[in-house]
Amino acid sequence: MQPFVFNALPGRVIFGSGTLSQVGDEIRGLGCSRALVLSTPQQQTQAQRLAAQLGDLAVGVYTNATMHTPTDVTFHALQFFREAEADCVVALGGGSTIGLAKAIALNTDVPQIVIPTTYAGSEATPIIGQTENGIKTTQKTLKVLPEVIVYDVDLTLGLPAEMSVTSGLNAIAHAVEALYAKDANPLISMLAEQGIAAIARALPRIIKNPEDREARSDALYGAWACGVCLGAVGMSIHHKLCHTLGGTFNLPHAQTHTAVLPHAAAYNLDAAPAAMARIAAALGVDNAPRGLFDLAKSLGVPTSLAELGLKEADLAKATDIACASPYWNPRAIEPKAIGELLANAWAGNRP
Repeated sequence: MQPFVFNALPGRVIFGSGTLSQVGDEIRGLGCSRALVLSTPQQQTQAQRLAAQLGDLAVGVYTNATMHTPTDVTFHALQFFREAEADCVVALGGGSTIGLAKAIALNTDVPQIVIPTTYAGSEATPIIGQTENGIKTTQKTLKVLPEVIVYDVDLTLGLPAEMSVTSGLNAIAHAVEALYAKDANPLISMLAEQGIAAIARALPRIIKNPEDREARSDALYGAWACGVCLGAVGMSIHHKLCHTLGGTFNLPHAQTHTAVLPHAAAYNLDAAPAAMARIAAALGVDNAPRGLFDLAKSLGVPTSLAELGLKEADLAKATDIACASPYWNPRAIEPKAIGELLANAWAGNRP
């Protein structure tokens, strides 16, 4: 056994079906009584329904959460939060809504209850990514770690099949990079393998039957496991590239992860052979990068950055930004090779 350091993160996790009914008790358990409910515009109806369920415990609904957490949206949400005299936030949705809850907590240090409806995994992390002037930056602080996560499998039954796939592959990306992280440790590596395997076996079943509760439960468990990985250890070139593409070119978050992941894994294939073997085993394949690509391709989601709207002329700029302040990576960051990685991801080539 190699030496390692592991820092456990605090937090309460409630997992099951019908758990949305427990949110009021969780608000009281935090010593709060004035919750602001957050959502995206697309989930406004669900957010308002939750606020009605909470009754006097809810003091308002803010429904303008936006992808990549733009700082101007955060500023407006903070004004709304203060005018409502809220003492906690309840985020219902995916990474965009949870990101807004984190941004409010970063500025006010109020408690968060988050109710994920996708498989993004950010609910389990002390990491926030924010976009300002076209640049997305991240920081890690316990101030943004949600105090309570409520997983309700019922809320994921209506998640469209394609979104389920890209969201799940986004979560798998967290576990893939955790396995070759600089600060990897045995517990997180075990969770990473479990998370990859759970999501990989769930997604084909969800495509076949979106209301398969067992498959939805497996995917949501896998998302939690992968989210814990993201929160516990550092990420590498894959996440740096996705932050660059999302923040600077406004590409959709989960779909970008889906298109880039096989190529980021291929970049690190020879530098992290033990991690790649574990990824391949979790997927039930011989080659991890190809297995990741084939999984996405078989599920019918976009596998190229070109399909997501990135222009070929933007690849050089993306390469420059990603290489200017890189995250630690098991293979040295070589601008020419990163450019080739992005070119393959843009074209959707099989690794």
